[in-house]
Amino acid sequence: MNLPRLTAAFASFALFAACSADPPAEAPPQADPADAPAADEARITEESARANAFFEAVFEEELSHSPQFQAQLGIRDDYDQWDDLSESSADAAYQRAQRQLAEAEDTIDFELLDEQTALSYELFRHEAQRRIDTYQWRHHSYMLTQMRGMHAGVPTFLINIHRIQDESDAEAYIARLERVEPLFEQVHEQLDIRDEKGILPPRFTFARVLDGAGNVIDGYPFNDNGESPLYEDFRNKVEELSLPEARQNELLEQARAALLEHVGPAYEKLMDRVAAREEDATEDAGIWKLPDGSDYYAFELERMTTTELSAQEIHDIGLREVARIHDEMREIMNVVEYDGTLEEFFEFMRTDEQFYYPDTDEGRQAYLDGATDLINAFRDRLDEAFTVTPRAEMEVRAVEPFRERTAGKAFYQRASPDGSRPGIYYANLYRMEDMPIYQKEALAYHEGIPGHHMQIAIAQELEGIPTFRRHIHYQAYTEGWALYSEYFPKEMGFYEDPYSDFGRLAMELWRAARLVVDTGLHELQWTREEAIDYLVENTPNPPGDAQNAIERYIVIPGQATVYLIGMLRILDIRETAREALGDDFDIREFHDAVLENGAMPLDMLEEVVLERLGVR
Repeated sequence: MNLPRLTAAFASFALFAACSADPPAEAPPQADPADAPAADEARITEESARANAFFEAVFEEELSHSPQFQAQLGIRDDYDQWDDLSESSADAAYQRAQRQLAEAEDTIDFELLDEQTALSYELFRHEAQRRIDTYQWRHHSYMLTQMRGMHAGVPTFLINIHRIQDESDAEAYIARLERVEPLFEQVHEQLDIRDEKGILPPRFTFARVLDGAGNVIDGYPFNDNGESPLYEDFRNKVEELSLPEARQNELLEQARAALLEHVGPAYEKLMDRVAAREEDATEDAGIWKLPDGSDYYAFELERMTTTELSAQEIHDIGLREVARIHDEMREIMNVVEYDGTLEEFFEFMRTDEQFYYPDTDEGRQAYLDGATDLINAFRDRLDEAFTVTPRAEMEVRAVEPFRERTAGKAFYQRASPDGSRPGIYYANLYRMEDMPIYQKEALAYHEGIPGHHMQIAIAQELEGIPTFRRHIHYQAYTEGWALYSEYFPKEMGFYEDPYSDFGRLAMELWRAARLVVDTGLHELQWTREEAIDYLVENTPNPPGDAQNAIERYIVIPGQATVYLIGMLRILDIRETAREALGDDFDIREFHDAVLENGAMPLDMLEEVVLERLGVR
C-alpha cells in the first residue's frame, strides 16, 4: 500500500483546484492558431492524467480500509486484520463517498478528458453515487442468513483467500483467529440495530445459520469428530512450509489455542443469540414486510438491474419468457421422440437415473472431470469468438464440506490479479440429484469459460485504465454476460446432445422463472411455498433445488432478476449492431467490445459497444 503516494496525489489535486479558483493576474498571451490542435491535445493529455491520478488515489484510499480486499489482491499490508463492520466505519465510508464525488465533480473538467478517461469519470461518478444511495438502506440487508454472514465468511476467507507462503503469513492467520471475537462483536452491534428496526429474516433461515456456524466449530480441537475446517486448513498450509518440526508444532499449538480461546467462544455466543431470536421470527418471506420494504425493493431492483424497470414489468417479462422457453422445450421433446406432456417430460428428466451421477465420491469426481473437459473443449475454440483472452488460470472444485449444505448450486471465485491464485468454478455436489448431467455443459460455460472466468479475468488484466475499473462489479452486466455465455456456444455448434441443449434451455428457464418468483415474493407478497410450487411446476429442477433457490431469493431480494435482464439487453445490443453492420458484423469484435472495458451499467454498455463498433 503506497499511502505516501496516495497523499501526494490528493495534495497535487488540491493544489490544482486551488490554483484554478483564482483569476489570472494578467491576460494570457494569444496562441498561434497553427498551434491550437497541439495545445488542445496537450490540455487533454494533462487533464486526463490528472483525473486518472485522482481515481487511483481514491482506489488506494478505499483499499486501505479493507484488509480483506487487500488479501484478495495479493497485498499483505494488513494481513492479520479483518474489515471493520462497525457503524462508525459505515458512516465514515459514506462521508468519504460524498467527499470523493464532490471533488471529482468540482475539479475535473469533463470536456478535456480523452475518451477512455471520460468513461472512467462516468463510471466513477456512478459508483460513488451508488455507494451514497445505498447508505440509507444499509440495515435492510440481513446480517446472517444461509447465504452470507461472517459465521461463514470467516472460514471461507481464511481457507480460500489467506495464503500461507512463509512463517509471517502463518502468524497473521493465527492473529486473525484471535481477532474473530472483536469481529463478531461488530456483528452483534449490527444485529442490535436491525433488531431495533424490526429487520429480522424469516424463520427458516435460523436453523440454516445454526447448522453452518456449528460446522465451523465441529472437530479438533473442539471435539473428537475429526478435524475442524479451520484447523485442518491451517495444518495443511503450515505443513507445506519448510519449517523445523519444533517451529511447526509451535504454530499448530498457537492455532489450537486461538481456536479454543477465541473462535469457539465467539461462535457459541453468536449461535446462542441466533437461537434466542428464532422465536421472534415469522414465516413471511418477502421484503415487503420490513419498514419501507416496498421502497427498498424498488431501490434494489434499480441498483441490481441498472434499469428503471418496475417490479411488475420485470414480472411480466418473466412470464413471457417462461412461455417462450416452454415452447422451445417442446421442440426438443419432438427431437428425442418423447410422447407426453411437458410436465411429464419434466418429471422424466428429474427422475431418470441416466441424467444423474451416483451420489458417491466417484460420481462427484466424474462431475468435476466432465465440467473440466467441457471448459477445456471451449477454450480450444476461443479464437472463433474472441481476439482478447485471459491469462489467468482456472480450475473446477467441489464446494467444501463445511459450507456445502447451505451454499448455492454453483459459483465462481475470481483469480488473484498477480496470478498466484487461479479462478475457481465451485460446483456444489452435496446432493448429486441437484446437479443433473444435462445441465453440466451450460453451467460450465456460465461459471468458467466463456462466462465468469473469461469476463472477470479479462477485466482484472485490462491495461491503461484506473484500477477501480478492473474490480468494479455490476451484477446485471456480470451475470448477464454469464447467461449469454450459456447461449452463444450453441451458435458455434456446441450442445450436440439434445438433452444437453434441453439443459441449456432449463438453465435459461430457471432465470426466467426467477423474474416471476422474485417479484412475486417481494412485490406481490407470495408465500415461500407458493414460490417453490411455481418453480416445481414450471421447471424440470427437483423440489430440493427449487426450495434452496427460493430461500436464496428471499434473503437477497432483487439479485435473481439480473441474469435474464442482463442477457436480454446484451442480445438487444448485438441485434442492433448486426442490423446496422450487416455482412460487416463480426462476433469476435462484438464480444471484445462487451468485455474490453470491464463491468458497467447496461445503458452505458449499449452506448460504449455501439460506438466501439461504429454504429453510433
